[in-house]
Amino acid sequence: MATTGKKGPSGRGAPRASHVRVKTAKGRKISSKLWLERQLNDPYVVEAKRLGYRSRAAFKLAEIDDKYKFLKPGGRVVDLGAAPGGWVQIALKRVGGKGRVVGIDLQEIEPVAGAELLVGDFLDEDAPDRLRALLDGAADVVLSDMAASSTGHAPTDHLRIMALAEAALDFALEVLAPGGAFVAKVLQGGSERSLLETMRRNFTKVAHVKPPSSRKDSAELYVVATGFRGRKENEGIPEAE
Repeated sequence: MATTGKKGPSGRGAPRASHVRVKTAKGRKISSKLWLERQLNDPYVVEAKRLGYRSRAAFKLAEIDDKYKFLKPGGRVVDLGAAPGGWVQIALKRVGGKGRVVGIDLQEIEPVAGAELLVGDFLDEDAPDRLRALLDGAADVVLSDMAASSTGHAPTDHLRIMALAEAALDFALEVLAPGGAFVAKVLQGGSERSLLETMRRNFTKVAHVKPPSSRKDSAELYVVATGFRGRKENEGIPEAE
């Protein structure tokens, strides 16, 4: 595949998209046509198909981990909002055969060899216990790529995705082993202060990152927290001002 000098999804350089025009079928909405054109011309979509990844989103996790290096051989990983399985594939590849990867999503996920995947709503009362049972021990990494369906109203969408990130963080604080990591999708905007304060109290490093494979016109960001201090160590730590 032709590449430029800039590193990209395969590590061999960013693939150059071929420009494909899609004829609008009678009755097809223009928005559908534009979405299809973008997919066909997206180098990450092309590379994901070549490498057998379930989605282009696999590259987002790979790029974040390339920078922060939290997916380690033998690690236990929980993937919240795991469909269609791209993040699961990357996690499995990096933790290896001695690791463990479990995930959950509202949608049924085609099985991924080596992973334990549940169908259900993470916000259901029994979901955390179901995931703990599959983990069979403390987690080293909790990932959340969960996102609520868009309402088209940016402030509302932001609040909804922040609520999911906060629920994921609450779970992470219960299941992570000391030194563990937490990664969650958020949207650019306000209303993050309480989430970031909680993360800073409980982890040694907290950062925002927009991986190269995240589309430039997307408002998504990821918060990455590493070096979980552990529950006992956090007892008595005052609230951040």
